[in-house]
Amino acid sequence: MGKYDWSGYLVLAEMIQNAGLKLHVSLCFHGSKQPKIPLPEWVSQIGDSKPSIYHADRSGNHYRECLSLAVDEVPVLNGKTPVQVYQEFCESFKSSFSHFFGSTITGVTVGLGPDGELRYPSHRQLASHSNILGVGEFQCYDKNMLNLLKVKAEATGNPLWGLGGPHDAPSYDQFPNSNHFFKDNGGSWDSPYGDFFLSWYSSELLSHGDRLLSLASTSFGDTSVTVHGKIPLMHSWYKTRSHPSELTAGFYNTVSRDGYEAVAEMFARNSCKMILPGMDLSDKHQPQESLSSPESILAQIRTVCRKHGVEISGQNSVVSKAPHGFEQIKENISGESAVDLFTYQRMGADFFSPEHFPSFTHFIRNLNQLGMFSDDLPEEEEVVESVLLNSESNTHMQAA
Repeated sequence: MGKYDWSGYLVLAEMIQNAGLKLHVSLCFHGSKQPKIPLPEWVSQIGDSKPSIYHADRSGNHYRECLSLAVDEVPVLNGKTPVQVYQEFCESFKSSFSHFFGSTITGVTVGLGPDGELRYPSHRQLASHSNILGVGEFQCYDKNMLNLLKVKAEATGNPLWGLGGPHDAPSYDQFPNSNHFFKDNGGSWDSPYGDFFLSWYSSELLSHGDRLLSLASTSFGDTSVTVHGKIPLMHSWYKTRSHPSELTAGFYNTVSRDGYEAVAEMFARNSCKMILPGMDLSDKHQPQESLSSPESILAQIRTVCRKHGVEISGQNSVVSKAPHGFEQIKENISGESAVDLFTYQRMGADFFSPEHFPSFTHFIRNLNQLGMFSDDLPEEEEVVESVLLNSESNTHMQAA
């Protein structure tokens, strides 16, 4: 705790600087299972004796790859709050890398939750015997979240509403209609209790995001780097009235309520750019049974971001070996949909494979090259030069 060894990263930053490249840094406050990267050992040791620092589902299972947002300002880390520890981490990074800011390091993404995204860890598995994502589960059962819920319920004069999450919600791998809460017509989500719970649940996530974006904005406000935060694209079940995948993830977005307006306001208030994944996804390539619409949710989020002046950066979801993935990316990051930055994920064996890399290079060249008639094309040995000279794209491309 409080001890940072940046030596390996400093060497890497210098290599990138010497190569004349730019670096966008992700400051992660989460672990991952694939690849296996746990939280720092000193944090995990605290979690072993006090598992309430993690989110818990209805069955009491704890998600150990990030801390519960309910402890943001509770001194659970050897007398310090998580926000204080995150602040010290950012300040240490800033002091160690300040000479790279502006020239080599141009942007910083601050982690906001699982996989770095602003959300609850509500989705952990696919639906049974299917490649379709279930609705997920509400993550409000750790001691600290339950305390916050209890206080809120008592303040509204309905103490029984503060005993736990919805009793009639499905489990992780189930579909919306497998229980009562998310049913399109007459579901509990569309009731006074449902509105109370979903309003509280989403407001806690927004408060967490505001704390961390404010922290990052303050830390790097006097530098030339831009600050980014990432939100998920919970597109499964978007065509239902209740939008259950978004609700369990913490976004109170339904057929009758825009849950992303407040998110965009938060990003604007902290002068941060928003990273949106899923730029390679199209509606027609989603399983029909999932009632999914990545294009619709992307359009909805983009609309509120334009309204509040929030700039969008894009990412793909997976290394795509199908041409339609690249076509969808091009459509989502160019023309009227242009983004300032697009990150293509992720370098590795699949990225450089013969099945993928030629398609990727062709995509990049087509993205940057001016339209030319076939009879105006130069000889083969001159093609690469014309590609480089005719680059007019305003989108900065990077591979993670």
